[in-house]
Amino acid sequence: MKKFIDDQVKLDLDSLIKTNLDRGEIRLLGQRMLLLHGFSLATLRRELVDQLGIRKTREIFTRLGYQQGSEDARRLRDEYGITDITDMFSYGPKLRETEGFVHNRAVDTMQFDEQTGEFWGDYYWEHSWEAQAHLEHFGISGSPACWMMTGYACGYTTAVMGRPIFWKEIECTAMGHKHCRVIGTPLEESDETEEGLRFLQIEDFISPPRSRVDNERAGMAQADTETAGLPDLVGASREFNKVATLLKKVANTDSTVLLLGESGVGKERFSKALHSISHRADAPFISINCAAIPSELVEAELFGVEKGAYTGAVSSRPGKFERANGGTLFLDEISSLPMEAQGKLLRAIQEREIERVGGSDLININIRLVAAANVDLKEEVKAGRFREDLYYRVNIFPIEIPPLRQRKDDIPLLVNLFVNRYSERINKNIKGVTKKAVNAMLSYAWPGNVRELENICERAVILAEDGESLDIEHLFSCKEFAESLLQASGTTPDTEQAPGMSPNQALDQILVGVDSFDALEGLFLNHVLEKSGGNISAAARLLNMPRGQFEYRLKKHEKINVS
Repeated sequence: MKKFIDDQVKLDLDSLIKTNLDRGEIRLLGQRMLLLHGFSLATLRRELVDQLGIRKTREIFTRLGYQQGSEDARRLRDEYGITDITDMFSYGPKLRETEGFVHNRAVDTMQFDEQTGEFWGDYYWEHSWEAQAHLEHFGISGSPACWMMTGYACGYTTAVMGRPIFWKEIECTAMGHKHCRVIGTPLEESDETEEGLRFLQIEDFISPPRSRVDNERAGMAQADTETAGLPDLVGASREFNKVATLLKKVANTDSTVLLLGESGVGKERFSKALHSISHRADAPFISINCAAIPSELVEAELFGVEKGAYTGAVSSRPGKFERANGGTLFLDEISSLPMEAQGKLLRAIQEREIERVGGSDLININIRLVAAANVDLKEEVKAGRFREDLYYRVNIFPIEIPPLRQRKDDIPLLVNLFVNRYSERINKNIKGVTKKAVNAMLSYAWPGNVRELENICERAVILAEDGESLDIEHLFSCKEFAESLLQASGTTPDTEQAPGMSPNQALDQILVGVDSFDALEGLFLNHVLEKSGGNISAAARLLNMPRGQFEYRLKKHEKINVS
């Protein structure tokens, strides 16, 4: 493993603090900062402990720190083009010192391996604001008190390494020790229990990541939360937590919920989670994909059919509404319903009663309806493809589920979940994920969202050798990655020189002779630069990439002189 001693940083962090008195703003790394009175934040911390208890307050502060660390790492990478892992690990501790939380001093040389994802860190935290605040308000503690700092370290190193890294405080001045001391290891190697990882669960129905101890205690097959009635919902990003909070708010009502989002974001998983934490959890959860039902059978599937109602109806059977009675009915891709069926669905929702096809009796129903759509229903209404009255009936509590490209902070946690799952199923030992593979996943557009990520992780585990780390060639084909790069830039393969050639054929032609992902990236960067007339700033804007990051990548490939 590489060794790194935290002795200096090349980036002048002090110069990155921007003060604008005319606007009343302070910014660091381009993000707005606040100079708070330390004693007032300490008072808030104490009041939260008094009202919520130590455990809940620790979870909140640790989660805040995790989000701060993850965001600082993202901004260094995306806004300032810093991708060298050694540089990233030099800036992290200094950033937190600049923010006034603590002084970091390495106990031993930090070790990491970009190829395997191995990591080891051992630090003293001196002059910890949190430990001092805890001592002043509560006296000597029976457990470590540097909650935000621990969360920050976890979030920052997880973002840098691309796999969950857990820092555990083993000594704390709030406990009477001379120093605060933390040790960081990959989560899978940690001896931390689920209790210590609760800060990654904004709600109890969110699946926590698993450490070595959790896997040993539960057994990986039994540890799968789906076997306990809960789907795997993993995430710690602000975007994910917003969705989780909305689910919790609406869970114990009977209000209709509309889940919106692109294909593959996990709408059915969120609907199952909603059902599982509602007062209907012990009743049926019935799911139906409206797009998969032939139009002539929609009403029979939804409302049931009486014997002899049509040719082939040899017996009476209940529909999805009856089967879901007392529980939750999930209608996926609701916009696919024919207009006639939409009218009958509207009546069933409003009157809470249905009539089977071929029947005359009214059947009372008691369901909680959850609908989902991967298109803009307002636009469907304007186009005359979706009833306006039905739209207003199902749009009572809309929840927008963000695409994976907008919650990339969650990728390391999701990859950890999926790799563990398929390693166990396929009976392979996967050591980790290389930094090159992590960078590729963070650059990829994920058009298929979480579903695509899971499928790619399964493929990667199959392709990798036992005891090997997942690398970029296990995750993507060159063609997949090239398509994603083109999509991210808003460009398509040039077919003008070959009339009649499809974009796929043109892409195949472009990839002739490309034998590595590094070569592909170099080819792509120079293509975009040429398209921008050699203007680096314009090329960076085309890719939605900071100029510094684009310039760094060009230098790495040594294609042009950008001095």
